[in-house]
Amino acid sequence: MRKKIVAGNWKMNKTFEEAEDLVYEIADGIESMSLDDTEIIVCPPYVFLELTSDAVNDKKLKIGAQNVHHERSGSYTGEVSAAMLQSMDIKYVIVGHSERRKYFHESGEMLFQKVRIAREHELTPIFCCGEQLEDRKSGKHFDVVKAQLEETVFRLDEEHFARVIIAYEPVWAIGTGETASPEQAQEMHACIRDLIGKAYTDQTAADTTILYGGSCNPGNAASLFNNPDVDGGLIGGASLKSADFLEIIKHRLNT
Repeated sequence: MRKKIVAGNWKMNKTFEEAEDLVYEIADGIESMSLDDTEIIVCPPYVFLELTSDAVNDKKLKIGAQNVHHERSGSYTGEVSAAMLQSMDIKYVIVGHSERRKYFHESGEMLFQKVRIAREHELTPIFCCGEQLEDRKSGKHFDVVKAQLEETVFRLDEEHFARVIIAYEPVWAIGTGETASPEQAQEMHACIRDLIGKAYTDQTAADTTILYGGSCNPGNAASLFNNPDVDGGLIGGASLKSADFLEIIKHRLNT
């Protein structure tokens, strides 16, 4: 049975002290929860990985990175390799976030190299895909997401793909306050699961965790998570407040 996941992407936010307070508040908040088949992950900025990893030692909270370089090592000032993350016992890494695609011009080929090298170092990619507003208005949203998957994660063999988490993020809903309706979210998640089944097997499709990312908050989390193909969320702004993030987790556990 596939995992339910609530992952927080802190992006470029928080000072050292704020990050320390937030990770302890979240870790303490979930300690008494019965998580069963649900995993809780936070992805802080690189500079806080050791801080947060040490803070959650022997606790239920898992730590992921927000990005990884597509080369193993070399003269790439300011970058972080998969081997570095593995050596810190980091288990998850976000790949392909729309902000990386937009601001850092990450191509499909580069993203494939990232997921490939992540899996070589036993990291689980949280792979993001999603359409722009103009794609949805023109009815191309399914084709856009299909192309994003085919040029990246669908190039992995089935064994490695089985360790990938997919995050559907309608780009028009990220940081805008807009959210895909529960029906829109379910429709795309079901489409992605169908595409996985065609690329691999029905069993792999059934076992793949697909998250919703796009202004998920305590007010809409329950209606999104009630959908059969929405397995959780990749949470942005709401993950920066422990009370909001913990409320979203409770909705995931109760649906």
